Amino acid sequence: MKRIFLILLGLTAFCAVSSAQKYNVVDKTIAVVGNEAVMISDIESEVKAQSAQGLVSDRNYRCEVLENILTSKLFLMQARIDSLTVNQDMVESSLDQKFAEMLSYLGGEEQFEAYFGKPLYRVRQEWRSQYEDMSLTQQEQQEIIRKVPDMTPLEVRAFMDTVSANSLPVVPIKYQLSQICLYPDREAADLAAREKLLDLRERIINGEKFTTLARIYSEDISSAIRGGELGMASKSIYWPVFSDAAMALKPGVISQIVETPDGFHIIEVTEKKGDMFNARHILLRPKYTEADREKAFKTLDSLRTEILNDAVSFQMAANFYSEDIATRTNGGQMADPNTGSSYFEIDQLKPQDYVAIRNLKEGEISMPVKSTDNDGREDPTKDYVDGKENYKIIRVDKIIPAHTATFEDDFSQLQMLVKGIRQNEAIDEFLTKKIAETHITIDPLFKDCEFKRSDWATKFKED
Repeated sequence: MKRIFLILLGLTAFCAVSSAQKYNVVDKTIAVVGNEAVMISDIESEVKAQSAQGLVSDRNYRCEVLENILTSKLFLMQARIDSLTVNQDMVESSLDQKFAEMLSYLGGEEQFEAYFGKPLYRVRQEWRSQYEDMSLTQQEQQEIIRKVPDMTPLEVRAFMDTVSANSLPVVPIKYQLSQICLYPDREAADLAAREKLLDLRERIINGEKFTTLARIYSEDISSAIRGGELGMASKSIYWPVFSDAAMALKPGVISQIVETPDGFHIIEVTEKKGDMFNARHILLRPKYTEADREKAFKTLDSLRTEILNDAVSFQMAANFYSEDIATRTNGGQMADPNTGSSYFEIDQLKPQDYVAIRNLKEGEISMPVKSTDNDGREDPTKDYVDGKENYKIIRVDKIIPAHTATFEDDFSQLQMLVKGIRQNEAIDEFLTKKIAETHITIDPLFKDCEFKRSDWATKFKED
């Protein structure tokens, strides 16, 4: 079952930083919440910031922004009544991340200042105020949901009695797995990649063009087509060792070999401004040979045979032979590195691992398969990380078939579901109460908006 998360409303107008004149509109107050005014420039600045990142906006988006600002103002007012304090560490971290993103999208400080029409330090001051409000808003939301107690078994049972079986969540199939994992000869492959890069570096120093060699040899496809150029970006978006090496270079100087989890690089910096730089790089990854695979597969196949013949247990073989430190000491049992759970849903498994075990029954062991470990770059589109190449056999320890959640087998998931519903209800009750008792006026300019909450409709000023 997918995890149930409470959807918390955040402050969206984090970058209301430019005057209305920058947007070719006459600035005006379009809403009042208590003693807080919402300006049309607040809406347009958010639209402008989103447009800078390539996101398309329309009138419906402006309605969404307005509703989020109105909602945030209610939480903010209550946070001040409750004497909550700003989390400055969160504010500075969020600011740094947002500036790095925007500077990278816009191409540098000059472009940033031209786009927003004011010095960077002024923008940061104004965004800081918005992020401080966001900190209070989020804390107030947490205060509200913190008051919702854990659901008792009786309450969970009562919830199940009030909904039809079709309304209960479906728990997807889950696997408990163990592995024996071997790695190829990393030292030889790393050495070969390093030697190739040293040769390319020497050729560049002797007069060949970096851009030409990057197009031919670099394994970073997205930058190779541009001659290895990465574009002006904040140092924070790269691996720290890569950024440190690049920031230490003088323009035109070719770096020594830099190793990151992505592979091996040589770097040439073309421009530096503050914490941003533009650089070219050539990336090479270690190449493992067919001989590496055959050697590992032969060993794994022999171990599989020994285990099936009861000559040795899977746990003992894993303890003795597996080269994966994370699972070896636990008899090979795999666990999600993020949650620690020993059960995996299909989308949490690496595709090659799932292909290897999808037709197996409990207790059966896969044939040797080429896979990867978790020592790599996180991908937000995946629940797993592809890292360094390895070879493994996988045993299916247990299969929990897909099924409708039951009180007996899935109590913790149901308890989380019910608590999430109660938390959302608490947020909704808070907003209903605050909208009813707070002085709020909204300009009729937004009267056609289809807000998520219908009670905003009572707050429009008369034409």
